[in-house]
Amino acid sequence: MHTTLGLVLILLAAAVLSTALFRSLRLPAMLGYVTVGILMGPSGFSLANNDAETHALAEFGIVFLMFSIGLEFSLSRLRAMRGLVFGLGGLQVGLTLLVAAGIGWSLGFSITEGIVLGGILAMSSTAIVSKILADRGELDTPHGQMIIGILLFQDLAVVPLMIFIPAVASGVGLGWALGAAALKATAVLAVILLLGQRILRPWFRLVAERKSSELFMLNVLFITLGLAYLTAQAGLSLALGAFVAGMLISETEYRFQVESDIRPFRDVLMGLFFVTIGLSLDLATVIGQLPAVLIVLLLATVVKLALIFPLGRLHTPHASDALLTGIGLAQAGEFGLVLLTLAGESQLFEPQLRQAIAAGMVLSMLIAPLLLQHSSHIVLRICGGTWLERARGIHEISRKSFGIEEHVILCGYGRTGQSIARILEAEGIPFIALDHDPKRVKAAAAAGDNVVFGNCSRQEVLMAAGIRRAKALVISFAHTPTAISVLGAARHLHPGLPVLVRTLDDSDLEKVKQAGATEVVSEVMEGALMLGSQTLLMAGTPLGRVLKHIRLMREQRYSTLRGFFQGASDDEESGPAQERLTTLLIEKHRMAAGRKLSELDLVNAAVTVVAVRRHGIRAADPSPDTRLQAGDMLVLRGLPEDLAAITERLSRPV
Repeated sequence: MHTTLGLVLILLAAAVLSTALFRSLRLPAMLGYVTVGILMGPSGFSLANNDAETHALAEFGIVFLMFSIGLEFSLSRLRAMRGLVFGLGGLQVGLTLLVAAGIGWSLGFSITEGIVLGGILAMSSTAIVSKILADRGELDTPHGQMIIGILLFQDLAVVPLMIFIPAVASGVGLGWALGAAALKATAVLAVILLLGQRILRPWFRLVAERKSSELFMLNVLFITLGLAYLTAQAGLSLALGAFVAGMLISETEYRFQVESDIRPFRDVLMGLFFVTIGLSLDLATVIGQLPAVLIVLLLATVVKLALIFPLGRLHTPHASDALLTGIGLAQAGEFGLVLLTLAGESQLFEPQLRQAIAAGMVLSMLIAPLLLQHSSHIVLRICGGTWLERARGIHEISRKSFGIEEHVILCGYGRTGQSIARILEAEGIPFIALDHDPKRVKAAAAAGDNVVFGNCSRQEVLMAAGIRRAKALVISFAHTPTAISVLGAARHLHPGLPVLVRTLDDSDLEKVKQAGATEVVSEVMEGALMLGSQTLLMAGTPLGRVLKHIRLMREQRYSTLRGFFQGASDDEESGPAQERLTTLLIEKHRMAAGRKLSELDLVNAAVTVVAVRRHGIRAADPSPDTRLQAGDMLVLRGLPEDLAAITERLSRPV
């Protein structure tokens, strides 16, 4: 079989098998690529060779990865986060270099080799950490901001390190290597700041005016690979040229289009790069070098965490945030593997030692998702002061909610949460809002809003907010995993509480309802209703018929909220004449337990059963033959006096 076709088949096998398996295990696909490489390499079934052609193709993966990183580093973004990026990030990378150099020297390495090893291990996995933080909704938290700031500097530090490693390997002294790296980096920055924008922006505009997606894509590839070739001819690396190209394009209006066009090339070729990492690992050699593997693992996790924790305390008074930052970055990264490959090509490390280093790094990346998953529990066990910090936060929430009843708890105080708050204020309904953005909380609280800092997925926070006295709970942010966590905590504390959840679309509708949501409001649905109503009005449809269409569609979509959508004629109505909703928990030894709905005489009571929820599963418009069980939740609609009477009757002890 032709080698190139064999490589393509290896990549496809890695993409399909590793992505399917590792996604099901909630692990990064990148680790799956490494595993497939090990299985197909000399340590496995020997189905592929770790030859020059494989590395040549894999190097293009590094090129496109560096190009994508360059797209993220606009000068404006770096200026906005300069304190975290260059302060905290610079200290982390610098200290890791020094500590690794000292440990390496004590183990017999030269200072230069120790610094290179420190640069390799200073990197953390942007792919793993940023994905997990995004899934958990923690990007805007204090520790999330510190983690992202350090990751940004690490990615920037790759550029001078990629210049430094070949310079050291060429035989020049350390001082000369650093000087040459600084001069070359200065020249690159001069090209970016002085020449790049003047040429690239008008050139991209000229290409875009031709309105050809094919031409635009060819132009992106030409710029990326062309600059990579020029830097390689100048004695630098291909990846550095791609990074420069990304930096140049990031300052143009075509950045996002370019990013979406280049992503398929980057992901496919980066997959091949990680396959080559697996191919290069000889498990027999790794097992023989087990002490070295464990030392690298400790350097990449424990030592790095021990360095980052005190640095984090310089930027936050809370030990918990500093420790969470350290845990989040306690692993090696994909750029570390890139630097290790470059060091291997420059013959700075013996092949056996290089394999031991790679094995330790891959092990740390395998451990990283588990550490992040249990980071909160680790922090609670290690930081005794965390209990005091949390107690102060709980006390503040309790103070804000003290003395209010029949109130609404708003989870999230972004634009949607603030709009809901204005509506509640207009009706005189008390509320307390919980948000995890300290800047937003500070600004809103200063303006007099009843908003406090707190993680609404924690039971103690909801308890402090008075969930057992509340009338309803609203999850106003559109992040399904966090919403499900909040629903679980809310249902445990107050099973009968109505909970409304906002989503972007209906893709997670059933999942959220099964988690216990009373109703789910979809932005796509509401947007379609508004667009449709405006279209009908512009087409000449009378306003009354337009409102009727909206009311009917909402009644079909939001069955439990039908009483709230009675039409424009009800806007001025208030008081007990309007239908309301209420929930009733069926308890043991009560009148309703064990009876069919048809036996409860609800029709004569002028009350409608909108839904029955059992074990988190909601059934709308239940059959009259439905037999109620203890633990069921009834959603009832009717006039206030009718609801009060039927609730009292169904709750009588028997």
